[in-house]
Amino acid sequence: MSNPAKSSEPKMSKPINPPAQEDAMRQLRALNARFIHNFVTKDVPSHDALIHERFLSMTSMGARQSRPDYLVRWATAFDPAVIVYWDYRDEQITIFDNVALVRATNKHTVRKNGTDTTGMTTYTDTYIRENGEWKCIQAQLTPLAPDHFPGDETIVAKYINGELQTG
Repeated sequence: MSNPAKSSEPKMSKPINPPAQEDAMRQLRALNARFIHNFVTKDVPSHDALIHERFLSMTSMGARQSRPDYLVRWATAFDPAVIVYWDYRDEQITIFDNVALVRATNKHTVRKNGTDTTGMTTYTDTYIRENGEWKCIQAQLTPLAPDHFPGDETIVAKYINGELQTG
């Protein structure tokens, strides 16, 4: 008979060696930047290449969206005349062997009928590494209350009227 105390202990994964960890972090930061850029530029072929064949999206309203439906929406979701400001900030990446959580927050300003409305949404993208390649298996969005907005000092990249701002 097995010891119940031992069976309830979590199994710890082996730590990734530091050079491999740094390389994985670089790859995941680049994938996150590409994910955001693909959204703003509506680059469906590039986005299709970085999401897993079994990808699922959890929208900010709690709906589950299949990969095909997600890609159809991706092609038209960003309109720079409506979403006049977009950034991502407060990026946090955690790696567990061949699984990684990429978390950040988007700030957006939407212009409708001459009125600007600003809000933020936090996302968690779950990546798995198969055959040495990271693929996003799930994206989940959560709207934020203003009390939880990360500060501007955490901005990673920003877009104004669909154009990446540099410098």
